[in-house]
Amino acid sequence: MNAFRLILLSAAASSLLPAPAMAGSLQPLQFFEGRTESMGTVKTLLKKPFKSRSVGRGRIEPDGSLSLVQQVEDEGKPPRERRWRIRQTGPRSFSGTMSEASSPVTIDEVGGRFRFRFKMKGNLSVEQWLAPLSGGMAARNILTVRKLGMTVGTSTGTIRKVAR
Repeated sequence: MNAFRLILLSAAASSLLPAPAMAGSLQPLQFFEGRTESMGTVKTLLKKPFKSRSVGRGRIEPDGSLSLVQQVEDEGKPPRERRWRIRQTGPRSFSGTMSEASSPVTIDEVGGRFRFRFKMKGNLSVEQWLAPLSGGMAARNILTVRKLGMTVGTSTGTIRKVAR
């Protein structure tokens, strides 16, 4: 079950595309410049739900890609670091890497929301949706983890831009 926890936390606590992007901004990666904070609750099969939090520091690289480093704190576990590198690949699409994913991360804008897809160790598939919240400085995060087509974990939470 540790792989399930890792998957859920990697996306639940660290979504990369914010509400301002979903509200029509042409530069969604800029939301993660500076500091962001994510908080969520993770639920997996046969385990007690737990809280997860991450604090991210991001910068836009000279090539336009986002480099984001997050300090992840899962309830009852030692803190760890997670790294993202995301670039825009089309008008409504992005791709990149995340240190806990075993495949590339693909991100598509769908109806004003963003859908993340990637694989994790243990034949786990992650699908995550981010939807804007009122005010444009936060987004609702809903994540589902599947193994062999069956849902084995979920997470819900919020990510927000934090003043510098």
